[in-house]
Amino acid sequence: MSDRWTLIGQSLVGVLVCESVGLLAAWATQTSVATWYPTLAKPFFTPPDWLFAPVWTALYAAMGVAAALIWRVGRTSAVRRALLLFGVQLLLNGGWSFAFFWARSPGWGLLVITVLWAVLAGTLWTFFRLRAVAGWLLVPYLAWVSYALALNVGIWVLN
Repeated sequence: MSDRWTLIGQSLVGVLVCESVGLLAAWATQTSVATWYPTLAKPFFTPPDWLFAPVWTALYAAMGVAAALIWRVGRTSAVRRALLLFGVQLLLNGGWSFAFFWARSPGWGLLVITVLWAVLAGTLWTFFRLRAVAGWLLVPYLAWVSYALALNVGIWVLN
């Protein structure tokens, strides 16, 4: 198989894994988004509800491609560590939806997203060291998680 087709296949696997986490997170949030979330006091910088799905869909796709690019670097301990960090942050990403929406707990959500931010920052750093373009693909994700962390803090404080 050509190198190009291998990259496409690995990217598809990465994107499917990440989008699957997004679907699981969407399942965890669906009831609370309709019933509980609208009752919360939110900070003035809260975006419209319709924005979340397209942003997360694009971010999950970029994450999957970034992971595929790291996967292609080779079978080294640095790659294994980078992909392990990536997997941990992906679990934390999905875990935040369960903590915040499914458990209806801004406090637990804040704890999870704070740990997510730290692990994601470490993931981004390791990705940059292995393949810069993979690191750059995670920059919008870190920016969005930073914004989500600020929203979570605001909701926790206001409620």
